[in-house]
Amino acid sequence: MEVIQSFTIDHTCLMPGIYVSRQDKGFTTFDLRITAPNREPAVGVAAMHSIEHLMATWFRNSAAKDDVVYVGPMGCLTGMYVIMTGNYTVEDMRRLTIECLEWILTQDEVPATTPSTCGNYLMHDLPMCKWECRRYANRLRNDFHSEYSKLQVTLKDGMVFADA
Repeated sequence: MEVIQSFTIDHTCLMPGIYVSRQDKGFTTFDLRITAPNREPAVGVAAMHSIEHLMATWFRNSAAKDDVVYVGPMGCLTGMYVIMTGNYTVEDMRRLTIECLEWILTQDEVPATTPSTCGNYLMHDLPMCKWECRRYANRLRNDFHSEYSKLQVTLKDGMVFADA
């Protein structure tokens, strides 16, 4: 089996930021990395669930709404994936994400949190969602990272493989 591209990213030095995870088949997958994996706590499950509801709502109502394919959390709870069609750069996604985060910080409730609209409607945490969004927005403004560090693997025979 082939190694999944995201498993070639060196998560020991990955910083919060926005990265292009992949570009193919007319789609761009953006990695909105909220925390530093394995060095900072992951986003709490309930806070991430609230981020998902709010971020998906904002993106699907934004000026870019016709190009939004998917907005959802990473299984490791260190960030979100946003999949777009069209020609969006990391800087475009940075601008959109900051706008989204600023909007989230003004919200008094999480949308779609009833038994009929959400599969786990009681698992939300708006205060922690806002705390994570405020911290992430500050990072995007003041300490922006957008280049992945790739893993380098040394094989038993001494050959070096680097996915750069």
